[in-house]
Amino acid sequence: MRIKFKYFLSIVIVFIMQLTFAQESRFSGKVTDRSGLPIPGANIIVKGSNITTQTDLDGNFTVNTKKGQILIISFVGMKTLEIAASAGMSVKLEDNSNQLDTVFVVGYGTQSKKKLTDNIARVTAKDMENVPVANFQNAMVGKLAGVQITQINGKVEGGVKMRVRGVSSISSSQEPLYVIDGMPLINDNESGSSAPINPLISLNPNDIESVEILKDASSAAIYGARGTNGVVLITTKQGKSGNTKIAINTSAGWSEATHKMKWLNAAQYIELYTEASANRYGANDLWLTEPGGVFDGYSNGKDWRTGQVDTDWQDLALVKGSVQDHTFSISGGDSKTVFFLSGAYNKTEGIVRGNSMDRYSYRGNLDHKVSDKLRVGLNTSLSKTKIIRIGSDNSFTTPLQAVAQTPLAPAYLDDGVTPNNQTTLYYNFLMQQYNGSWDANIFRTLMNSYAEYKIIPELSFRTELGYDNNNQTEEYFAGSLTESASTNGYADANAIQSDKYSINNYFNYNKTFKEDYKLDLVVGMSFEESSRKRQYVAGTGFASDDLQTVESAAEITAGSSSRTKYNFLSYFGRATFSILDKYLIKGSLRYDGSSRFGAANRYGVFPAASVGWIMSQEDFLKDSNFINLLKLRGSFGVTGNAGIGNFASLGLFNGSSYNKQSAINPYQLVNQDLKWEKTNQVDAGLDFAFLNNRISGEIDYYVKKTNDLLLNEPLPGTSGWSSLTRNVGSLTNKGFEFVLNTTNIKTDKLTWKSSLNIATLDNKVTNLPGGDIVSGQNIVRVGETISSFYLVEYAGVDPANGDALFYKNTLNNDGSLDKSTTKNYSDAQRVISGNPYPTLMTGLTNTVLFNNFDFSFTFQGEWGASMYNEAGKFQSSNARYKDNQTTDQMNRWQKPGDITNVPQARWGRSNGDQASTRYLEKTDFVRLRNLSFGYTLPKTMIQKLGVDRIRLYMTGVNLLTFTNYKGYDPESSYDNNGDSNIQKGIAFYSAPSAKTIIIGLNIDL
Repeated sequence: MRIKFKYFLSIVIVFIMQLTFAQESRFSGKVTDRSGLPIPGANIIVKGSNITTQTDLDGNFTVNTKKGQILIISFVGMKTLEIAASAGMSVKLEDNSNQLDTVFVVGYGTQSKKKLTDNIARVTAKDMENVPVANFQNAMVGKLAGVQITQINGKVEGGVKMRVRGVSSISSSQEPLYVIDGMPLINDNESGSSAPINPLISLNPNDIESVEILKDASSAAIYGARGTNGVVLITTKQGKSGNTKIAINTSAGWSEATHKMKWLNAAQYIELYTEASANRYGANDLWLTEPGGVFDGYSNGKDWRTGQVDTDWQDLALVKGSVQDHTFSISGGDSKTVFFLSGAYNKTEGIVRGNSMDRYSYRGNLDHKVSDKLRVGLNTSLSKTKIIRIGSDNSFTTPLQAVAQTPLAPAYLDDGVTPNNQTTLYYNFLMQQYNGSWDANIFRTLMNSYAEYKIIPELSFRTELGYDNNNQTEEYFAGSLTESASTNGYADANAIQSDKYSINNYFNYNKTFKEDYKLDLVVGMSFEESSRKRQYVAGTGFASDDLQTVESAAEITAGSSSRTKYNFLSYFGRATFSILDKYLIKGSLRYDGSSRFGAANRYGVFPAASVGWIMSQEDFLKDSNFINLLKLRGSFGVTGNAGIGNFASLGLFNGSSYNKQSAINPYQLVNQDLKWEKTNQVDAGLDFAFLNNRISGEIDYYVKKTNDLLLNEPLPGTSGWSSLTRNVGSLTNKGFEFVLNTTNIKTDKLTWKSSLNIATLDNKVTNLPGGDIVSGQNIVRVGETISSFYLVEYAGVDPANGDALFYKNTLNNDGSLDKSTTKNYSDAQRVISGNPYPTLMTGLTNTVLFNNFDFSFTFQGEWGASMYNEAGKFQSSNARYKDNQTTDQMNRWQKPGDITNVPQARWGRSNGDQASTRYLEKTDFVRLRNLSFGYTLPKTMIQKLGVDRIRLYMTGVNLLTFTNYKGYDPESSYDNNGDSNIQKGIAFYSAPSAKTIIIGLNIDL
């Protein structure tokens, strides 16, 4: 029987189709996160094929494949999962924050954690969320190995010091370079007084997705001239394709000082000073206590003899504060356009009376895919911050100096409203609060746009244009009832406008050769221009205290304006090469030019190289069920520091007036040989992960050697100049860093994770051709830690007569120190007595998830540093001055045979109050930095409301501090010491940190 060919062909095709459908099926499923929220845009790949699909807005997907075929499901920020295809699949993706394929932001690109040959520390939004602090830096404290973050004092706007692997300069900037979404930030303190304002206070922490800190030279050298102090890369939140998401976070709480010092009450004050007077003039001299005497004068008509007056000035200065923070964000998009919009309001009432902050902020991030080749984006941020300021630590208008007042003086007059400034020992700070004002308004605009064009699949070009505008205006007024009474009031206004433009253009080339060889190239250029304008005017004499602007002044007493500008022009390149996914090589080079340096040394070259060996990919380990990652890495590189004046290399003249005639006078000496301060850094590290990544971490050892230190070198007075900026000397930082992350328990209901970091620091000055540099209580000396304390050594009290004693520490003939004691301060020599930088730092974070409960806490510790209390000569001076004293004075020497460390009280006479180690203390501490407890309502309770998540939480900051330090706070220091000042580790009426507890609510729609 004959069958026509076309019929036969039809039968064969039908048979093949039936066979195919018998083997393949259409499988459906849903992808969610751990909490059950759908994940739109997740990628699904049939392993070993070209079949791919994505989840829709509700997390659903369908795929044609064989039953049991392996599906690879992935999403950015989540752990990639492989499962077998089956009907009705329900896939939950876990957070990927601790996985090896986590993507890190690096300079001008990204790289997976597994392939990193650098040392980069990272915190994410999850690490920082719900920490009630006004700035994002404080939210990272204790979470980064080798990174010390300290707010100078407890003022809400207080400057923040971030030190990455120690201090690498003497007079140049010690702050890292901050970069947000590729745009280098203005980070200049523009305070109108010696008390700094944190330049980044205007950033909203809730807008930040992640922060990467480039610690070693291999990672930081791509930023060349400004990488010595580390680079902080801030990435803000972006939208994701899928359903529009609305997130609301609202919280409120209260604050108080972490610690209050103990001061004499009225009875103790009377006892101490009566005794001090008797020791000086004899018991029969009653100049303090007689009717109409000094004590009567202080008490302003109140009977101090019966305890009618006993003022606690500290309680007037340190008050209960409050904090409220409200954030609203909306994000979403489709396959072409994604967006993120947020608005926030923060109000912080400080723990120091009269100090507060209000911040309003907005952010809009937009990313649009124009075509398969072109993508564009725009990130914008606007903020307004208003700060009610108080005086610097070294001013009587600052509330905390009120502790110097005698408790015998009432704070108010008899009406209980009007501050008493008639009988107080010093100026009553309440006069300024009631009759003056000091406001700072900061308006900040950040814009960063980009366009990225894919020339060919392997090659793309990206151009970025950034703009940072920081406008700050400070207005100060002191009325006719303040310390400016003699001029019938005083006012000044200080306005500063800073602008920065940044242009980055670079090519990115990624190519895989024969599957085993991967090359990543970045080549480009960068240009930055920064300008600053300042106007200042002051006046005195006001017709009324209600007229508070300089415009109303009877006389303009001062006025000035200035303009300055500088720029950077840079070319950079980086090559990363991976062989067999286990041998890693990277090299980078940056060629930086700056207008700040002399013509002969304007450009600097900053190379870096690193290598890595992923041993766990070798045949003898890759099949191990125990080892997931074992990677050796090493790096070397050169970074720079350009944190000096804009015209430091030039000989300058400025205009002035002489006899009402215009004139020009010399202002600065020329130094055309001025060049970059450079730091060579070597880093050796080991990354590891065991037991299915349940144990992971890293171990590092680094050595940083800084040469050609930029130093404002003091000059002899006979030269007619005070200093000259020169390249002088060198110093070294070295230390170990250890990070350990563990998943202690992981079940369906309970997860417990821990993260421990430990870092050591050894800082030494290795070369200083000009010899020792001494400033106040600090010294820069070869072989010692920079800014070490240089003090006479206190030896206690002579039990026979109550004299303060000091160790002579003069040199004996054999070269040893004479440890005999003397009561004559001038006979004792100063010695190195400690340093202001910790030698050991640690942080421990634990996170526990149980059903719908979450609990986390972070402990932070520092050891090895000391603090010198410059105010000790007034606060603990054996009643030499009339200032109120600390309660340790009640343990003073009073009779022969007394064994104590507090000398005899002697009014008006020095007896141990000279600068010595008596006022130097170790600041070792362990602090419960933050603690958070939250509860997420079950979905069954909220699904009818159309809400994805409702979480209630309570968070605390600085709840506990364990220390033997007797001052206000082991982290609070004098706010009049800038980076260029050699004096470090000094406390002077410095406000403590705030202890804060808040209650909050998260709502996701």
